[in-house]
Amino acid sequence: MPPAPYKEIALVAPTSFGYTRYSEHGASWFLGSVLREMLKQAGLNKTAVDGLAVSSFTLAHDSVVALTDYLSLSPRWIEHLPYGGASGVMALQRAARAVQNGDAEVVACIGGDTHRRGGFKDMVANFSRFSTDSVYPYGAGGPNSVFAMITRAYMERTGSTREDFGRICTAQRFNAGHYAAALLQEPLSMEAYLNARAIAEPLHLFDCVMPCAGAEGFLVMSVDRARALNLPCARVLAIGERHNAFHDDEMVFRGGWATYIDALYDAAGMGPKDMDILQTYDDYPVIVMLQMEDLGFCDKGEAPEFVRRTVLTFNGGGLPHNTSGGQLSAGQAGAAGGFLGLVEALRQLTLPGLRNAVPEARTALVSGYGMVNYDRCVCTSAAIIGRGDT
Repeated sequence: MPPAPYKEIALVAPTSFGYTRYSEHGASWFLGSVLREMLKQAGLNKTAVDGLAVSSFTLAHDSVVALTDYLSLSPRWIEHLPYGGASGVMALQRAARAVQNGDAEVVACIGGDTHRRGGFKDMVANFSRFSTDSVYPYGAGGPNSVFAMITRAYMERTGSTREDFGRICTAQRFNAGHYAAALLQEPLSMEAYLNARAIAEPLHLFDCVMPCAGAEGFLVMSVDRARALNLPCARVLAIGERHNAFHDDEMVFRGGWATYIDALYDAAGMGPKDMDILQTYDDYPVIVMLQMEDLGFCDKGEAPEFVRRTVLTFNGGGLPHNTSGGQLSAGQAGAAGGFLGLVEALRQLTLPGLRNAVPEARTALVSGYGMVNYDRCVCTSAAIIGRGDT
């Protein structure tokens, strides 16, 4: 069944805030700060916000209701989405439905987390905590060990090399050098990538996302409301999600995108070749390749060849990919990482004068990936958005 139409739903006010390696501020401070900046950009008072969708790992012990008290909001619709890298698109889908159904008129969608010195150790210790029976008494190895296994298996199946993954990482670093909020902006050569210290073979330093603190957000409202406010906007053309789609995989080579991507393209009236920008979730480069395949940019197992022949920088005339540098260069602010690509796509489609602007961009595909529990229970999401006049 094709996704219901969303075309009269608008995204506005793309905002990134506070990216820093460490911070003593809590998640609520980052979430509130990005809300303040979004409202400033949109010229709205916070009383206009009657819907709130939040994704945060470090806020998980509190409720979103407590956050509304902290922010002095009184929304009539709220949602908490602790689904990692899939959360941004999931928040968009739920917010769009809320506006369509009259449950809210202006929904703030925000992802954000803090990263205190020493604090990440506890998060890693609890990674895949629902698999403790299988790792007891050895302890969980953390995400690096899990994605090292996925990467090794993918390399053995497809013949991909570290140079193939390096093409993704170095292109994203080039993009990050033209995006002021990225934490890693210095150029990254293929030689430096290949010679970086090993973390968990075959993963080396620049294959691994860097935890940080920060927040990302956008506002969802009707196209008519955005026009009345004279706000540049993007339209929602199609959205989809799927969870635990291929629990019988011997290893995560499929994430669920392939089960709904054709319906997304049909709903948008477009195909992969019509996408001016691709923003994928990129905690590790192997996951980028899986998305390129299952989103239809190349056949299954052919992503290594695809990245060899395709320019991925924002100005190269190929397929502009992760134009802010992605998490591998901008940093992963916890659950905000699931919002990064969507916020950057919205920025590309609505804001003039960007240093990393994709020339004449009108459409973008954004995909998310989250909650890998060793190699199962994956959440995936994808959205196609277009400029307001699309």
